[in-house]
Amino acid sequence: VQLQASGGGLVQSGGFLRLSCAASGRTFSNYGMGWFRQAPGKAREFVAAISWGGGTTGYADSVKGRFTISRDNAKDMLYLQMNRLRPDDTAVYYCAQSRSIYCSDYGCYEYWGHGTLVTVSS
Repeated sequence: VQLQASGGGLVQSGGFLRLSCAASGRTFSNYGMGWFRQAPGKAREFVAAISWGGGTTGYADSVKGRFTISRDNAKDMLYLQMNRLRPDDTAVYYCAQSRSIYCSDYGCYEYWGHGTLVTVSS
């Protein structure tokens, strides 16, 4: 399985970005997907998750109401729309594929992309 995240960059506080993740290697629609992030000097943390069909989503409290996770199973693509960005959203963002149809726990994820850097300036 290969996961390629893109869409990161430098944005001002209050701005927006849309991250994308292209998946290949196994049937994308069979697995839950998630976004995680890791800020400098901090542990990797959960951001958002989506079920195999897209009907169930979950978010970290810190991003709820600002970020939206979505997927397009016809294109094997995962997305993260990030609005009202804040400086504390600055991190490398990783997309990941779980072992199951939905999971929001780090331990459920078995495949990881290389990450894309998001920098939010104040």
